[in-house]
Amino acid sequence: MSESATRLQYFGHDGDVSALALPFDLTALLADWASLRRRMVRDVPPAFSRDEWAYMVGFVAPEALLGVFTSTFGPQQAEASAARRLLRPRGPLALWLPNNVSLLGPLTLVLASLTGNPLWVKAGSRSDDLCTALRQWALEQLAEGPLRRWLADDVAVLQMPRDDPRQANWSEAAAVRMVFGSDAGARAIAALPARPTAPLFAFVDKKSQAWAEVAALDDEALRTLIRVFAIYGRAGCTSPARLVLIDGTAADCARVAARLVALWPLAVKTDVAMHQASANVMALQTALAGGWHATLAPRHAAVVCVGDAELADPPGQLLLPVVCAGLDAAVAALPANTQTIGHMVSDPADSRWALALADSPACRFVPVGQMHHFGPVWDGFAFWRQLFEDVEVKT
Repeated sequence: MSESATRLQYFGHDGDVSALALPFDLTALLADWASLRRRMVRDVPPAFSRDEWAYMVGFVAPEALLGVFTSTFGPQQAEASAARRLLRPRGPLALWLPNNVSLLGPLTLVLASLTGNPLWVKAGSRSDDLCTALRQWALEQLAEGPLRRWLADDVAVLQMPRDDPRQANWSEAAAVRMVFGSDAGARAIAALPARPTAPLFAFVDKKSQAWAEVAALDDEALRTLIRVFAIYGRAGCTSPARLVLIDGTAADCARVAARLVALWPLAVKTDVAMHQASANVMALQTALAGGWHATLAPRHAAVVCVGDAELADPPGQLLLPVVCAGLDAAVAALPANTQTIGHMVSDPADSRWALALADSPACRFVPVGQMHHFGPVWDGFAFWRQLFEDVEVKT
């Protein structure tokens, strides 16, 4: 970051305090995001859908951004304290983005801004470059300050082919590397030249589910599920590939599916593209042929189907299977590459869920409305913490 003066910010508990050496004033940076957020509420850039922009508005709330620090390092200390460690930005972050979840770019950009590390982004070659869209829009809106300087001076976003030599240059110069994509894509990035001390965080092919107790499924919960599902359908790693009613019955599944179909046009106001509507009709026919009880949502917006939990999910991006299972059976049926379980349950703090998660491959257990929420811990890695290096301090 072009601003040279280092500021110390203190976080932690008495006896275990960390001093963060940041290349900006944290209060000023959070104020920049707050001012930008006020404009975000009034203006949706053309590159973003309204649902995507709504996620961004919630993500950059000042309390949420400060929460990244406090959840990682502990409570903020108002005054300088004796620190046991000094944490300083590790250096440039090289980021490779996927083609199927375009929000990962702008969300990672927001998190990287909190560290002051330079950010180099290889955008998906076949996806909408929302990272550039957010950066350009923010530069047009922001007054002079630490956030504007970081976006202007320390962020580079490029769409380039896989064999472009700049990828190897970025990889070799980066202090941290991060890749979202397929296993093969992550292996290709891992094979590029790199510093021996540079960590690589590979976030590869994942699937997610929504779990619910029937008693917790009111109309608002179902509308939230629909809105989350409709953004990417089953294409996103954080999208619910199926809805599992824990300890439910086949009759419960049928009632919930019918309610989802009825609520769909109330939760999603815009029509799907014509080609997607046609694909949904095909998905309906395929599901029916495969033994599912399937229904097309109004205006061909999606397909909701009910069937036995052991049936293979029929194909279709905007097709949501609804099944029931006991908790043990639901855990046993989870794919090995499960990432997120979005919950709609009466008491998510009940230890039965923690015990189930302990025996599962899942990396996240969050409210359904937060399934797409990208945070400082992802796929089991505290990656954001690793954007800082530790200096041991003893007095």
